[in-house]
Amino acid sequence: MKSAFQHLRTELSTVILGQQAVVDSLLVALLAEGHVILEGVPGTAKTLLVKLLSSLIQAEFRRVQLTPDVLPADVLGTSIFDFNTHQFTLRKGPIFTQILLADEINRTPPKTQAALLEAMEERQVTLDGNTLPLSPLFWTIATQNPLEFEGTYPLPEAQLDRFLFKIVVDYPEASAEKQMLMNVLKGFEAHNLSQWERQPILTGEQILAARQEARSIHVEETLVDYLMALVTSSRTQPELILGASPRSAVGWLRAAQAQAWMDDRTFVTPDDIKAIAIPLLRHRFIVKPEAQLDGVSVDQVVRNLLARVPVPR
Repeated sequence: MKSAFQHLRTELSTVILGQQAVVDSLLVALLAEGHVILEGVPGTAKTLLVKLLSSLIQAEFRRVQLTPDVLPADVLGTSIFDFNTHQFTLRKGPIFTQILLADEINRTPPKTQAALLEAMEERQVTLDGNTLPLSPLFWTIATQNPLEFEGTYPLPEAQLDRFLFKIVVDYPEASAEKQMLMNVLKGFEAHNLSQWERQPILTGEQILAARQEARSIHVEETLVDYLMALVTSSRTQPELILGASPRSAVGWLRAAQAQAWMDDRTFVTPDDIKAIAIPLLRHRFIVKPEAQLDGVSVDQVVRNLLARVPVPR
């Protein structure tokens, strides 16, 4: 199973050039059952990465392009009156899938953003008083542009906390970008996945089995105490208005186990906890305005937190 995940990692990295850290974080989130925000400027292969991953794990994939005029019913579905039967029938929305790409989530108003809350937390949707289950593999990957861009709506804290990771997709290094251009000259077309002779690597059943294996990774009680110290300390950091939630602590534990599993270990180390701290916390922390004026970034606050809390020996 682990060899299949390593093969998946390699296949993704051969197409999504220069984004190894992004690929690794995305696979940890897949193992930890955590939803993901991919943030980056347009044209950094965010959508391509999700589409490619979906095809390699044989997952049902739906994409919803979120714009200011998208309504909750466009995501969840609605009841349609059938004039032939004189009854209402449910027309399911794109959320009824295994991997949902919520493209440019911060370009749609909060009412539509909130349509995802129940699905992300409970993997179910309530329509017309009926509760409909989603796939056990249901996974939301949202893309967004940096908030400095025009026409964006900041996501509310309650929704941000439902995302396990916020992964920042930067520009690739020059060598990787040059290789991308060389691939284009050789006939590579990002919009045509069917041209690639790549066979699926994993099935849904294998992913569910891998998740169970990851959850069995041993965690010493001292590391649970270390994680708790990080979480509780974040709530008293002088630069922050809002620290880490109990939900983030659970996600942090699961993601650390997934990180250890990916590294082919049977136990979690402090480095596993520290390695995922920035993507796990950067969207949950709210930096005080005065600290922002002093040039303090949320990533720097996370680094300061890791430096202040002693590591167990």
